[in-house]
Amino acid sequence: MTIRAALFDMDGTIWDAPIDWLAVRREIDLPVDGRPIYAQLMELPQLERERGIEILERYEALGAKNGALVSGTKELLAYLHDAQIRCALITNNSRKSVKRVLEGNHLTFDIVLSRDDGALKPDPQAFTSALEKLDVSPDEAIALGDTHLDLIASDKAGIAQFILVGDSHWIRDRLPAGIPHHRAADLVEARGIITRLLQQAKP
Repeated sequence: MTIRAALFDMDGTIWDAPIDWLAVRREIDLPVDGRPIYAQLMELPQLERERGIEILERYEALGAKNGALVSGTKELLAYLHDAQIRCALITNNSRKSVKRVLEGNHLTFDIVLSRDDGALKPDPQAFTSALEKLDVSPDEAIALGDTHLDLIASDKAGIAQFILVGDSHWIRDRLPAGIPHHRAADLVEARGIITRLLQQAKP
């Protein structure tokens, strides 16, 4: 395959945010049903929705402030840049939090899409919108993420390859069966997978 674009998730993939998402759900009083918190909030009555968004944004701000860049992030982005592979960041987090993470760590992506810019993963439009902006077809892209939301969005968008980064125990039961993907313990291993894919594409 020819890889022309790499689509990254943020939290849990390149950014380690110290957020207890179960605690967030408990405070807002939301069930754990596999959907994004923000998507659940959009279904609530206005006052409950506004309260929930305020709580969510408070936690996200703390995550952006107190989190840390995942080891290997800058090296992987530099590697992809050298290989002339364009990089996009697609996250269900807010634009404000994304901006703080990127600027605070001097990270640059060709395209950045937050929940303020459109669809939430697992909606495939979150990925297809980025690919359209990059002028890259799904079969020329690879996606990297740490949850079932990323995997489902990637599969529905027709993206050629997906790398599930990390080994969160809670995510195992959420992964739909039958969707092929690679597994990488960290971004160093993810880089090795991408290298092999690039080598396989050589004539």
